[in-house]
Amino acid sequence: MSQNVLPSARKQTKWKVVLAVITLVACGVAGYYGWQGRLPGEAAKITSAPPVPPTPIFLPLDTFTVNLVNPTNDPDRVLYIGLTLRLPDEATRKEFNDFLPAVRSRLLLLLSRQDADTLANDQGKQRLVDQIKQVLSEPLVNGQPRPVVNDVLFTAFILR
Repeated sequence: MSQNVLPSARKQTKWKVVLAVITLVACGVAGYYGWQGRLPGEAAKITSAPPVPPTPIFLPLDTFTVNLVNPTNDPDRVLYIGLTLRLPDEATRKEFNDFLPAVRSRLLLLLSRQDADTLANDQGKQRLVDQIKQVLSEPLVNGQPRPVVNDVLFTAFILR
């Protein structure tokens, strides 16, 4: 009878050891994934990288200094402004670069017609951005498609 008691005690000890090892492994795996902040099924979702946005294309322009229109015809009302154009593609940047004197001329004419009091507030500045986009959307050469300007960024703006 004593022989039957010893083997069953050994079997119970073996099962306890096996269960303890399985429990430790399961806790280790759960702890690892908990530490990483994700579950095993979520790993595939996280590994897919978000799409990389296209590189923006900018065309910085030299600063402009123009006299502004004002009711008293004061010649001291001056606008010093730096602009950078955000363009949709490299072809548009090349076109603007090739016709840079025409682009600058259009902008100088537009800027010299501005009213100093209007440019003093944010709405006036936003209206100026819209007008610049409109002026530059006209074809630079007859028969060419209309160029697109995505955005106009101010890099300097001094109203005196």
